[in-house]
Amino acid sequence: MEILFSNIEDVEPEGEPQPEPQPEPQPEPEEESVVVPEREPSEQRPSILKVSARSRPSSVAGAIAGVVRETGRAEVQSIGAGATNQAVKAVAIARSYLEEDGIDIVCIPGFVEVMIEKEERTAIRLIVEQRV
Repeated sequence: MEILFSNIEDVEPEGEPQPEPQPEPQPEPEEESVVVPEREPSEQRPSILKVSARSRPSSVAGAIAGVVRETGRAEVQSIGAGATNQAVKAVAIARSYLEEDGIDIVCIPGFVEVMIEKEERTAIRLIVEQRV
């Protein structure tokens, strides 16, 4: 059994008061800087954004816009009608986000086979790229 003594105060013996112990000075931590080498957009592997039927199109659109700004290309993957509906809406919204920056995009739809829980499923993959 554990007993906690949280409400008992320190009691000093009668006589001269004991000086309070001073905390030892801690050396200031040295600042570390991490340098991440920047890669050219053509060297970066495109991200696959997976969309579900419950995904918020505006959030997915923001992710698409960010990836397209950074790399020039994003891949959006969905399985099922509800998820594909959200993905297509997200591409349309992302187009308006990128339009503000003067970036025009195109969407290339296609099918891809994916393994989910040891089962092969057909997914829709939307490749979103900057229009050349």
